[in-house]
Amino acid sequence: MLAQLDNQQQRWLALGLLAAVILFITLVLIVPLVSAGFEYNETKQDLAFRLKRFKAVIASKDKVFANAEKIKQQFAKQQYFSDRETVALASADLQKFIKTTISEAGGQLTSTQVLPSKTEDDITRITVKVRMNGSIEDLRSILYDIEMSKPLMIVEELDVRPVRGRRNRKTRKIEPSNKMNVNFQVASFMRIKT
Repeated sequence: MLAQLDNQQQRWLALGLLAAVILFITLVLIVPLVSAGFEYNETKQDLAFRLKRFKAVIASKDKVFANAEKIKQQFAKQQYFSDRETVALASADLQKFIKTTISEAGGQLTSTQVLPSKTEDDITRITVKVRMNGSIEDLRSILYDIEMSKPLMIVEELDVRPVRGRRNRKTRKIEPSNKMNVNFQVASFMRIKT
C-alpha cells in the first residue's frame, strides 16, 4: 500500500504518524504529569496555609491561657457558687440563709430538710426542702431575696396552699385568711475543688 503512494503523500503520512505519536505521548505521559504537578502544588499551598495558621495559634497560646485564667477569676468574683469546702457546710449555709430570709420577711419556718446532693461534672447541686407559713407579701419578699442572693439559688417545686380561715362565732361564716402554707425547694451550687 505504501508503494502506491508517491513521495509527497508518504511524507504527509509520516508527519501524521509522528504527530499522532507525539499527541499520544503528550496525552499519556505529559498531561497526567502536569496535572499531578498542579494538584501537588495546590496541596502544598494548602498545607503551607494550615502550617502558618497552626503556628499563629501556637504563638498565641500564652495569651489564650492568660485570658482563660482572667475569665476564671472574673467568674469566681461573681460568686455564683458556694465557696465552702464541703457539701455539709454549704447546705448549712443554705439552711441558715433560708431561715434568716423567712424570719426577716415575717414568715414562719415550719421545717427544712437537706435532700441528697447531686454532682455533675465538677459542680455539686445542694437542695433544701422548705416548709413555711406566711402571707403572699412574705412569700414575694422571700422569693425576691432568694432570686437576688449570691451564691446563686433556684426555687423549684413551689406549692402554695391557702390556710382555711376561722369561723366567726357571731355570723357563723368562715372569714378569709391571708395566710398560706408554702412548700418549695431551694437549690444552690458549689464547685468541687481540685
